[in-house]
Amino acid sequence: MSTDVTDKVPASAPPGRSGGPGAGGGLLQLVLGGLRRNMRQYGMLIALGLIVVLFQVWTGGDLLLPRNVSNLVLQNSYILILAIGMMLVIIAGHIDLSVGSLTAFVGAFAAVLTVQHGVAWPVALVLCLLVGAVAGSLQGFMIAYLGIPSFIVTLAGMLLFRGLTEIFLKGQTLGPFPDGLQKLGNGFLPEVGPNTNYHNLTLLLGLVLLAFVIYQEVRDRRREQEFSLDVLPRNAFLLKLVAIGAAILAVTLLLASYQGAPIILIILGVLVVGYGYVMRNAVFGRHIYAIGGNLPAAKLSGVKDKKVTFLVFLNMGVLAALAGLVVAARLNAASPKAGLNFELEAIASSFIGGASMSGGVGTVLGAIIGGLVLGVLNNGMNLLSVGTDWQQVIKGLALLAAVGFDVWNKRKSGS
Repeated sequence: MSTDVTDKVPASAPPGRSGGPGAGGGLLQLVLGGLRRNMRQYGMLIALGLIVVLFQVWTGGDLLLPRNVSNLVLQNSYILILAIGMMLVIIAGHIDLSVGSLTAFVGAFAAVLTVQHGVAWPVALVLCLLVGAVAGSLQGFMIAYLGIPSFIVTLAGMLLFRGLTEIFLKGQTLGPFPDGLQKLGNGFLPEVGPNTNYHNLTLLLGLVLLAFVIYQEVRDRRREQEFSLDVLPRNAFLLKLVAIGAAILAVTLLLASYQGAPIILIILGVLVVGYGYVMRNAVFGRHIYAIGGNLPAAKLSGVKDKKVTFLVFLNMGVLAALAGLVVAARLNAASPKAGLNFELEAIASSFIGGASMSGGVGTVLGAIIGGLVLGVLNNGMNLLSVGTDWQQVIKGLALLAAVGFDVWNKRKSGS
């Protein structure tokens, strides 16, 4: 039954619930109840906001300088790409330890094609994505159809792709890349229109994004009400829309006051919208949740679990290849040491963003939020000149807290 007090007030509700002195308390209780029911969805988003505020204060305002915000996007783009694919893998009840090495291998492959053999960068980009698809499909086949645990297969893949990277590059850094490919990791949208002291195209895209997000939130709320699901009260929902709109407009203005939106940010936006739609609305997305949440029940329901698992790892391979191209383009060179610990960053982003170790739980937006939490922590601690040793400690504690919260939440729900 809907808890929207603007639509229907239960007859047994106390007088203060619908007005009078107790109205504020009743609304607060409903809001807190909605937050408790959606703790996975809102918990890390609130945490991200608090982390941003804290580092903004501690760094004397440097964190949210327009230039630093652009750098934050560019520096974390490849981890966010990997986190999207890793979230799907974890929701399906698996893990992928090979993505960092595959990222390095694809970067090396791109360097060999473009630098040594003069292949046009658009052709090289397509070939690299195909290499990622082949690598992901091979691992997916062994996991899905041969029944080898994903931990073992991807651990072997991690060693295999790292070795192939060393062989391709012969232990040396190879570059530079063509200008077109460099823009994938460092480029910005072109300026259009009159001089307004802001990047006009970025402002336009920000307004389009704001309208799209508001439309999605309103549509999802109406759909939940149609199915008699619990929703936030109208006032709380409007407050949520205001907060989301303020965040989008703030980021838009920051980016527009520097060089505009990075090209990779547009790619990330397309990925988030596309994968978000698939996981929420498409049959394939529901099947991923089904096999991760309860595999025997999914099989009895007719879900082709082997095919779904195969496609999940194929998809992970393609996204790892894209991340490899972005890393190589940003560094303007392929390195044998590229991609180190990227798999750990992607896994940590997924768990911090709300994924469950047992599978069946998580969202694409959650993976992005988790990646941004780690990214802001890294960036903020760098601005404060915190040593890498303490950075690792803090990120480890953040991951431990996220997983601990997942365990606590499950026990509480089961009690």
